Amino acid sequence: MSLNSASVELTDGMKTLGAAWDEARAVWTDAIALDFEQRFWMPLAAQTGDAVGAIDRLATVLARVRGDCS
Repeated sequence: MSLNSASVELTDGMKTLGAAWDEARAVWTDAIALDFEQRFWMPLAAQTGDAVGAIDRLATVLARVRGDCS
């Protein structure tokens, strides 16, 4: 699996998970839901965004290295 496809797959997975979370959150409105969102969902979304950014930067660096080594 290439880094680009890993980045796309991770992004697509978060979109799918985000849609499911939105659906659940629409009916799950108690304090436990808010706690879950703050403790788990928000950090996961932020960390996933950071990971996708890092993967994309790494792909750029590796492409440059491949070009320099050929």
